[in-house]
Amino acid sequence: MVSHAIGDIITGDVLEPEVVVSASPSVGGLLDSLTGSIGISGISARAKPVAAPVAASTTSSTAVSGAVTLDAPKIGSRPLDKDALRTFVSSSMPFGTPLDLSYSNISAIKTYGFAPSDLPPADRKQPAWKPYLYKGKQRMLFTIQETVHAAMYDRDEIPDSISISGQVNCRAELEGLPDVSFPLTGLDTTRIEVLSFHPCAQVPEHGVDKQAVMFSPPLGNFVLMRYQAFCGIGPPVKGFYQLSMVSENEGAFLFKLRLLEGYKAPLTLEFCNVTMPFPRRRVVSFDGMPSIGTVSTTEHSVEWKIITSGRGVSGKSIEATFPGTVRFAPWQTQRLPSSGSVLGSVVDEDSDTETEAANNMVNVEEFLLERMSKDLQSVDLEEPFCWQAYNYAKVSFKMVGASLSGMTIDPKSVSIFPTVKAPVEFSTQVTSGDYILWNTLGKCPFAATAKV
Repeated sequence: MVSHAIGDIITGDVLEPEVVVSASPSVGGLLDSLTGSIGISGISARAKPVAAPVAASTTSSTAVSGAVTLDAPKIGSRPLDKDALRTFVSSSMPFGTPLDLSYSNISAIKTYGFAPSDLPPADRKQPAWKPYLYKGKQRMLFTIQETVHAAMYDRDEIPDSISISGQVNCRAELEGLPDVSFPLTGLDTTRIEVLSFHPCAQVPEHGVDKQAVMFSPPLGNFVLMRYQAFCGIGPPVKGFYQLSMVSENEGAFLFKLRLLEGYKAPLTLEFCNVTMPFPRRRVVSFDGMPSIGTVSTTEHSVEWKIITSGRGVSGKSIEATFPGTVRFAPWQTQRLPSSGSVLGSVVDEDSDTETEAANNMVNVEEFLLERMSKDLQSVDLEEPFCWQAYNYAKVSFKMVGASLSGMTIDPKSVSIFPTVKAPVEFSTQVTSGDYILWNTLGKCPFAATAKV
């Protein structure tokens, strides 16, 4: 967790973890936790630091966007209290070593300082990750957020690869310094590879598939746990992609995909898109009709929208095919200036060498690929896979309803001490990361596994 925090600060990736709020009006108090510039506006009547925003539905966020700015605290509105600051420093940095590296907490302390009313109860020790105490309506929010990474080859000699990186995001709107505990199910060692917890968490009980977690929650959104896991169900999108260049400026392609094979409700696929990027060729036109969805083009890509937002699919498998052709503008040879950012230089070959290579090649497609690849520019950092003969299609999707790793939290099993009446909400969200369909007919990079 410390390495994650340091890395986020160095790279500037300091966005708060997303915690999804149900749009149901039965929960109540949604005005306190919608997206936008809203934070914990109801901490108290006096100015307080704004906690991390909570993600909610778009329909709900627009209803209150004009009202949340009234409670925003003013910078420097409170005088600094040295006793309160000394108390926090002594508990948060014992012997000069910081126990919390939360960027939002550090920014809040720098902006708002401390007041005498920020002192915790005399019988409780204030943790480093909670510099301010919450005051307002109490509740807890949990969101399991998973990202699926996959490399699909559709080749006998290269196995497909799929992995899941996940995290449990939490937001505890609880007064005082309570302790929260719950059993986390789905920690089967055959699926979970790596596991790490926030410094506020204690994990006293271990089991085969269940693990008790107890923690004193910080203020605002935070990542309670991170993990790496295998996908126990199978890839949500599988199949193959083929692209064959029939001439220098025209390629024939074919997709055959199966979506949600083996998946059951409540897992819902909210949207699914497939993109064919061509960063070094300009798309002029394409021909083809998919069995499902719509197709659009940009100057350097073809996008197939299989399932659009608002038309989610749950509880059934979908077969999708898309044959077609794509035409490019004529290729223009470019000479690249030598610089540190260029991985290689273009080498001009005389016509005799090119003619000899063409005569020696049995496969016309190999000749075309070599001829086009000869003048390709260096690898583009935004599209690292589209280099020379490497080509692929990228899948983007979002799923809700359950996790692919089997990780879950039962809201009824969450215990809070001292006991308070606070509703507990739980949600899951699965999105695609680098989900790649490599061209079956082209070259592809892969990692060779050691033979035992």
